[in-house]
Order: sequence, then C-alpha cells, then structure tokens
Amino acid sequence: MSEIAEMEINDVIKELKNHNKKTDSKLVIRAYNYAVEHHGDQKRRSGEPYIIHPVQVAYILASLGLDEATVCAALMHDLIEDTDVTLDDISNEFSPEIADMVNGVTKLGKINYVSAEEQQVENYRKMFLAMGKDIRVIMIKLADRLHNMRTLKFLARDRQIANAKETMELYAPLANRLGVYQLKWELEDLSFKYLYPEDYRELVEGINKK
Repeated sequence: MSEIAEMEINDVIKELKNHNKKTDSKLVIRAYNYAVEHHGDQKRRSGEPYIIHPVQVAYILASLGLDEATVCAALMHDLIEDTDVTLDDISNEFSPEIADMVNGVTKLGKINYVSAEEQQVENYRKMFLAMGKDIRVIMIKLADRLHNMRTLKFLARDRQIANAKETMELYAPLANRLGVYQLKWELEDLSFKYLYPEDYRELVEGINKK
C-alpha cells in the first residue's frame, strides 16, 4: 500500500462539499480549531503534530460521504481521552449529537480486545455494534483504525503484529458487515502486510511484474 498524502482541513471541507453543497464549513473549522487548541503540542509516535491524525480520520469519513456532524466528531474524537476536555464541554460548545459520538468512540476505545477463538471474536464484534448504537460511531472507529494502520510502521514489531491481528479479526469484518468495502479491503491489505511481510512482498512484486 502506497503512502497516503497528508490532508489539511480545507481538503476535508472540499470533500464534504463534493457530497453536500450545503455543508456548514464554519462548524467544521470550529471543530478543527477546538481540536488544535486542546491537543496543543501533543505528538504522535512518528513525531508529527497529533492533529494530523484526526484530520486524516475526518478526511476518510468525508470521502465516504458522512455528514458534517460525524466529521466534527472525528476531528475531536481523542479529546476526552487525551486532554482535559469533557463531554459536557463538547456538548455545550457544539451539540449533544456530536458529543454523543465522541463519547461513543471513547467507550469503544476502552474495550480490551485480545485475540480469541472465533466465537469470542464474534462476541467482540457484537459488543462493538451494540455499544455503537449510532452507526456513525463505528464508522469513526473504523476510520481511526485505518489511519493508525497506515502509520503502523512507527510502532515496535510486537505492536505491529498485535494491531494487525486485531484489525484482521475485528475491524475488517465489521467494515465488511457494514458494507464499507473500501475500508475492509485496505484494512485487510495493511494487516496482511504486517502479519506476513514476506508473502506480502512477493505478492506486490508479482503484481508489479505483471
């Protein structure tokens, strides 16, 4: 999988407007600025400013045609966990709808998944779907995982394997169940790349030769 170009907030808004001309750009900009302000100087493992991650997640969702409220929640999806922002802050500053989505993503992030037998894995999937009563919450979580998989090279090998296995067993099947095949295929592709690097390299070389 080739490197994905960095997106900026204007790219997110442009993508939103491709799907809905009446998109409230000012609301999205406000959510972006709120996230920038509160994430402050936080960095990702890559050393990049943390805000790059939520913007990428927001772009994935905008490109899939999700609404502006979902994109705003995506821009702020790590604030409750990683900053001093509260659920009430987001509800008061934006809306209860957006706050509920951010809260849903935060709760899903606390599920302690471990590789298990197929029946137990299925129970995890059902738990995800039950907790994410608003399907948009699951979509944010899938987009969040996709961007994390795209940047998996910055983690240690043991974490790469653990994340790739979790993605293959839990997230890709959820994307498939929701019919979001664009996400399913890339999640599977990236998981395969880290779980079976030699096989992946041979496959890519074979495709390139053809």
